[in-house]
Amino acid sequence: MSRDLSAGMQNVTDDSVVRPFFLVDLYFDTNLRFWTGLGSLTHGSKDYIGAGDLLNISTFDEDSELSAVGATLTLNGVKTTLVQKARDENYQGKVATIKLGAFDETGSIISDPVTVFSGFMDVMTINEGAETSTIELTLENKLLLLERANERRYTNEDQQIDYPGDKGFEFVNALQEKEIVWGRGD
Repeated sequence: MSRDLSAGMQNVTDDSVVRPFFLVDLYFDTNLRFWTGLGSLTHGSKDYIGAGDLLNISTFDEDSELSAVGATLTLNGVKTTLVQKARDENYQGKVATIKLGAFDETGSIISDPVTVFSGFMDVMTINEGAETSTIELTLENKLLLLERANERRYTNEDQQIDYPGDKGFEFVNALQEKEIVWGRGD
């Protein structure tokens, strides 16, 4: 799939040394943001926690066809407080994004990291250890929404869910068996 890269990102691909990193946004009730370096990083007024080698992002393939390929995030060495957050919060179906960025030779972020994955959190597996634990989070691609059946109907009752008081579908049931004669009747 082609992506629109900023001029800065296009230029860095031609450099002899490329300094890439990933930004991970997990939209829990309280958002979690990680990046694949050390220390904290601020980008776009968002603070990212450096996870370094403790954060592993699985490979995810893209091709010219529209296919829903997911990804897996693994966070090692997790403290008990984060395990409790992962266990207690409702996360399934919440948004997750992964962006690819790069640093220039001075260590500054090149503008506009590109979104390489956007989807939803699916299944979380927690392997607890004595002092630290491992959390593995499976992400679903947004394209999976296209494969789900639409559960909505063209009825007055269904219309009232989103638009209470709307009368646009009020007479749909009466039209089911109605015989309509078009034109002039002689």
